[in-house]
Amino acid sequence: MKFTRRDVIRTTAGVAAGAIGSRLIGAPAFAQDAPKFTPEDGATLRVLRWSPFVQGDEDQWLENTKRFTEATGVQVRIDKESWEDIRPKAAVAANVGSGPDIMWVWFDDAHQYPDKLLDVTDLADYLGGKYGGWYEGGKGYATRDGKFIGLPLAAIGNAIVYRDSWVKEAGFSEFPKDTAGFLELCKAMQKIGHPAGFTHGHGVGDGNNYAHWLLWSHGGKMVDESGKVVINSPETLKAIEYAQELYKTFIPGTESWLDVNNNRAFLAGELGVIANGISAYNTAKINKDNDPKLAEIAKDIRTTNLPIGPVGQSVELHQTTTAVIFNYSPYPNAAKAYLQFMFEQEQMNDWIEKSAGYCCQPLKGFANNPIWTADPNNAAYARASETLRPNGYAGPLGYASAATMADYVLVDMFAKAVTGQATPQEAMEEADKRANRYYRV
Repeated sequence: MKFTRRDVIRTTAGVAAGAIGSRLIGAPAFAQDAPKFTPEDGATLRVLRWSPFVQGDEDQWLENTKRFTEATGVQVRIDKESWEDIRPKAAVAANVGSGPDIMWVWFDDAHQYPDKLLDVTDLADYLGGKYGGWYEGGKGYATRDGKFIGLPLAAIGNAIVYRDSWVKEAGFSEFPKDTAGFLELCKAMQKIGHPAGFTHGHGVGDGNNYAHWLLWSHGGKMVDESGKVVINSPETLKAIEYAQELYKTFIPGTESWLDVNNNRAFLAGELGVIANGISAYNTAKINKDNDPKLAEIAKDIRTTNLPIGPVGQSVELHQTTTAVIFNYSPYPNAAKAYLQFMFEQEQMNDWIEKSAGYCCQPLKGFANNPIWTADPNNAAYARASETLRPNGYAGPLGYASAATMADYVLVDMFAKAVTGQATPQEAMEEADKRANRYYRV
């Protein structure tokens, strides 16, 4: 589909795409008029995103960006950084007032510098009205005081990835659905030489996802509804004790793992169970024709959601990313026009599909993307945006929740306890003190 500059400025994806968009599942029959963002004369944009784990994600984003440039004449430079480097890069840009026009930030990072970000409520309301509304989890990360300080971009689902033949070899006909059975499986997997491995290091995604699941599945929480720190609790103690037992079954070294390590170990055949995005499976699948070992692994991989703990319900964090525009940008209209274009149906649906199940849609109207039924292993990731629990649970999102996560308070609590650097009680008390440094500000 070809676009003229006038098309992009008026409706971004044109009248035809708008008509199709209104028929998306969950979308209303009509929506408010599209906002009109005329790029400034001579506008250029710089976008900083995180490094991809699924190549199709980056390739399609670049292709969509090329479409935007062809339609508007606005040149867009796309840079990327490792997952761990995004957070400090964004904080520096906000503090010094210089850097990329647009950044993809993690979780509630935008709440650390909301006054440095452009208000995009008009654009968010338009997109939400046209495409069935935003999922609440992503919306919470992207809004402050009733205003959108960014656009929810995606939830990167986190699920169990395992070798089916090894699970059966360990004596289990199916993957356990509760934490008690999961522990028994991990013990059995260790005995047959195919251990589990879950990140206890400062992995922005995998480390945080695992730690929050451990805590929440046992009924613990960092803060209560009022924002009071309540991490020092009997529920947290049970979560730590459970984590200690699991850790005994792990492959060595998980306390230093970042987001890339469990992928590498799993695809090297060193372990049989991890918690990860679809990227581990996707890597094996796309390289199976060139590597017999990866072909064998791809055929054997299965995915499922994380087991349910004593709390009795599924409680998962899921990696969440938001696209923000810094208010120091000299080209705010061009930046808004760019995001508007990228979120319209033709671009967004292509990006979700080419991400191969890695990036879960931020808008309900895109939930029927064919990628979710294209492969049975994608199903565990299809509802990540719908089911995610925000990291600030059960209190409000803001500076304190963002800073507590950025400081890896919860991740470190579990890591110190399972490695014997601290007793469970000492680990809880330290986490309590560290979290209160932020929540008492």
